[in-house]
Amino acid sequence: MTLRHILFALALTATPAFAADPVLGLFKTQPDDNGAFGHVEMYECGDAICGVIRKAFNPDGSPRQSRNIGKRLIWDMQPQGDGRYGKGRIWAPDRDKVYSSKMELSGNSLKVSGCVIGICRAQSWSRVQ
Repeated sequence: MTLRHILFALALTATPAFAADPVLGLFKTQPDDNGAFGHVEMYECGDAICGVIRKAFNPDGSPRQSRNIGKRLIWDMQPQGDGRYGKGRIWAPDRDKVYSSKMELSGNSLKVSGCVIGICRAQSWSRVQ
């Protein structure tokens, strides 16, 4: 076995440890018009990124009940490199609408934006974990 074959074999076995997408984890949403916010867990779903609502909070940070906990908020978000994601979908619970969306990760800040029928919205989320 040549050195090149050994290095290739090591690279194949080491890749899974480094394959985690940087957007994976828990993010705090931007507060809504009433000051309430949530935590969204970003996870891999096949070759894409998805997000599910894990917790809901009152404006003072105390936990609150919500029928949206456990619901998928983001799906089919395709990694495009350099912290950018596109061609995904996002559900806005406050309007019960699904938007064509994209995301951009910069450090611990995630900008999420989407449009439906020419109406666009955007939020900045911050990493919790």
